[in-house]
Amino acid sequence: MLTFTGAAGGDAGNVLLLHAFPVSAQMWEPQLAPLAESGYRVVAPYVYGFDSSPSRPGWSMDDYARDLARLIEALGWSSATVVGLSMGGYQAMAFYRLYPELTASLVFCDTRANADTPQVFSVRQEFRKAVMEKGSEEAAARMVPNFFAKETYASNQPLVERTRESIVRQAPEEISEAMRAIAEREDSTELLTEIACPTLIVCGMDDTVTPPEIATTMHALIPGSKLELIPEAGHLSNLEQPAMFNGILLEHLRSL
Repeated sequence: MLTFTGAAGGDAGNVLLLHAFPVSAQMWEPQLAPLAESGYRVVAPYVYGFDSSPSRPGWSMDDYARDLARLIEALGWSSATVVGLSMGGYQAMAFYRLYPELTASLVFCDTRANADTPQVFSVRQEFRKAVMEKGSEEAAARMVPNFFAKETYASNQPLVERTRESIVRQAPEEISEAMRAIAEREDSTELLTEIACPTLIVCGMDDTVTPPEIATTMHALIPGSKLELIPEAGHLSNLEQPAMFNGILLEHLRSL
């Protein structure tokens, strides 16, 4: 069973929040209380080995999706809206591929559907080697500057530091395992054309990791989907502009 943090909420609906790499589920703290206060039952599972979650060497996105299904069953939910940011988006796609009947709706945030090119795959392997040699600080040094809009990175040091701390407390082995799972994920481009549930796509307008052009392409492929671009936000749009992000997410949930 996956370890998770959550908020009780009411009976408005169920929400799974899937976190980015290589931060933990604590990235969803700005969303947990507002969703619960609006009547939603919400949980944010941890990736294997992150924070208090048990390790699972060799895990895949499909493995994680299967454990999400077990989590939903254990919670007594019939379905859930699955919200995934970056790596969480890859997991949300894997979940929908395996369990469309458990998916009330999808929210893809700052993510992409295509698999890695050979060049990107090679870069990820180099990243894994560097983290194993130099430690989790290496992952933070490489990732954090690319997570935020330039203005945020320069002016909001508390947020930048919290994000850095969320990475450096993870074991290098677990960061490497998560990066391997990302590199080996399936291509989900064709899957997008088959999505039949309500779908929202959210992207920071200053996201340089998965730019708005990628979100626009996903929107064009998913029938009936809605696209929302958040100004003054980079890759972790839920952290940079939480009020705007929450408003967009709640509007989507209330439309179901």
